[in-house]
Amino acid sequence: MNLPKTIPNWSIAPILIIGILAVSTSSILIRLTNSSANSGGLGFSLVLAASRLTISALILLPAWSKIQWNTLQPGARRYGAAAGLCLALHFALWITSLSYTSIAASTALVTTNPVWVALLSRFWFGEKLSKLSVAGIAVALGGTIAIALGSASGSSGDGSSVMLGNFLALAGSWAVSLYLLCGREAQRRGLGIGGYVAIAYTVAAIVLLPLPLVFKTSYTDYPHIVYFYILLTAALPQLVGHTILNWAVVRVSPTLVSLAILFEPVGASCLGYLVFGEAPGPMVLVGAGVLLFGVAIGTFGAK
Repeated sequence: MNLPKTIPNWSIAPILIIGILAVSTSSILIRLTNSSANSGGLGFSLVLAASRLTISALILLPAWSKIQWNTLQPGARRYGAAAGLCLALHFALWITSLSYTSIAASTALVTTNPVWVALLSRFWFGEKLSKLSVAGIAVALGGTIAIALGSASGSSGDGSSVMLGNFLALAGSWAVSLYLLCGREAQRRGLGIGGYVAIAYTVAAIVLLPLPLVFKTSYTDYPHIVYFYILLTAALPQLVGHTILNWAVVRVSPTLVSLAILFEPVGASCLGYLVFGEAPGPMVLVGAGVLLFGVAIGTFGAK
């Protein structure tokens, strides 16, 4: 995917919305893949993560020839590779979480990254937050917690399994926060969006590819529809969604981008209801409203 380097400021928002809509399909496609393969857990989750990133990396092979290595500032390649490691960890944790907890809870917890991005930006890069941004983060985080609690209380599964899934999703949020910030630094040091995602996705794929074999999980012998869903996951939430988010994070505040990502649990919960009949309870709906209000506050307060 190739996005322009310079565009009018007004057009960043609609492009970012497209990215959020694209990543919102990720949990749905993962659930469809699990269901079609009649499998789940860590081993098969690693198959999904590795396959998704390997396909994306292969599609981006032409981008390697366009990287101007001689013009890169020190640290560009290091940050790009670090982003890939964080992305691999994120998908290993988050995709596994969807085998244990609901779509609403998993996506709500994994998108708590505004808190971690803001804290990391403050202490790592010395970036200051306006009072409105801090308030927006706090309100939005309260909304995501309400979504997670409402979803967990309505779950018919084992309580310890749900808690495990929720923790994996939260840990996935920590990993994706580092991924976004490393990606921003790699691009600030001269990597274009095409070259950056080529490096990050390739490193993540290389890290993940051997892991399913460690858990004695095969890449083959699944129904054809499974591979179709994996291809869709690579094309839509990964190549479209993640690439847009990485592109946007160097053009607006990373805190603002991470706040916008908080729309994902709302979109994913709606899709989860339409596709799987996972009806959000009253607390989930209230949490979604609080979440959107927090995003609005944070948007106005972002510098």
